[in-house]
Amino acid sequence: MCSTTFKRIAILGSTGSIGQSALAVIDAHADRLQVAGLAAGGNAERLAEQIERYRPRVVALASGEAVDRLRRIGSFPAVTVAEAGPEGLLTVASQPDVDIVLCASAGTDALEAVLAAIDCGTTIALANKEILVMAGGIVMEAARRRGVLVLPVDSEHNAIHQCLHARRPSEVKRLVLTASGGPFRGRQPSELAHVSAADALKHPTWRMGRKITVDSATLMNKGLEVIEAHWLFGARADQIDVVIHPQSVVHSMVELVDGSWIAQLGVTDMRLPIQYAFSYPERWASPLPPLDLARAGTLEFEQPDTEAFPCLRLAYRALEAARSLPVVLNAANEVAVARFLAGGLGFTAIAAIIERTMDAHQPAEVSTLAEVRSVDRWAREYSQDVAREVESKI
Repeated sequence: MCSTTFKRIAILGSTGSIGQSALAVIDAHADRLQVAGLAAGGNAERLAEQIERYRPRVVALASGEAVDRLRRIGSFPAVTVAEAGPEGLLTVASQPDVDIVLCASAGTDALEAVLAAIDCGTTIALANKEILVMAGGIVMEAARRRGVLVLPVDSEHNAIHQCLHARRPSEVKRLVLTASGGPFRGRQPSELAHVSAADALKHPTWRMGRKITVDSATLMNKGLEVIEAHWLFGARADQIDVVIHPQSVVHSMVELVDGSWIAQLGVTDMRLPIQYAFSYPERWASPLPPLDLARAGTLEFEQPDTEAFPCLRLAYRALEAARSLPVVLNAANEVAVARFLAGGLGFTAIAAIIERTMDAHQPAEVSTLAEVRSVDRWAREYSQDVAREVESKI
């Protein structure tokens, strides 16, 4: 690990919204944090700007075409451009003197990279839900075996982490994740059939990537968080609840066995949970404006509508069945959301495709990466077939 006073950070997904927020945190604490490596998807132009500013030792991109564009932009002395694709993620994540790997890449491509970083003994700051939904048992067992911290960056799990600090499991009755409700909160099922991708991408309180914003609109984002909370905190499905909180001021809560509640409140800015993960176990002053409770006004809480938004119900079903069903849920959701964003599917078809794929699957044990990847491939192929069938009838 790094022997200087700096914490060295590798970011998987550096050109996305979380990656850019992480770099802003590094800017704010340049006397404590350094960039060691950056991995991006296809945005070679933005990565080139980041290389000029932060001078990482290693960078990676998702495709050879993106790597070619990066090299055409300019030469970067002392910066190694790793092999494209998953191998590049592995190279960036497994540098021997990195203190923290922030996993902010979308989807499950970084799963092997996260495991490689854990094997190196590197702390994981996890902003990617799909990693634990797909392979939570494998990842958390590897972290336990190596004594590696997995620190949640998602605002809700980060809040739970803070609420649980120094508490014994016997003190905790349940975890309560808050959800904004997304852009369609309060709408009836019949009103959702014809909403567009542009409508779904208008999140009322958070700025996020396209896929996660649609997941928020369907409440699948919260469903994935329920599964993630199970792995992060060792809670059963019946110990994890969701409440709609449209103001997004209370980021999540814990109910204790004596009836007391502990909540974490803060401004709606991802720099706050990222800084918490980078500074842990210390707390550093933040450049963000403080939360003004008087200005925030009334804080509302309500039960989620799983009739209008069945994805949350499907996620609980997957968690309760365990084994391979969460892998199927995640894969089918990624396929359905991608086709919705491409304009081929209606909004309500997302949940229908996921449910049909889950119904067609017989849950089985998945104790190895090969087994996880096999189920993932089957679910993607099956859900693509279902999606094509649905689209042909439109």
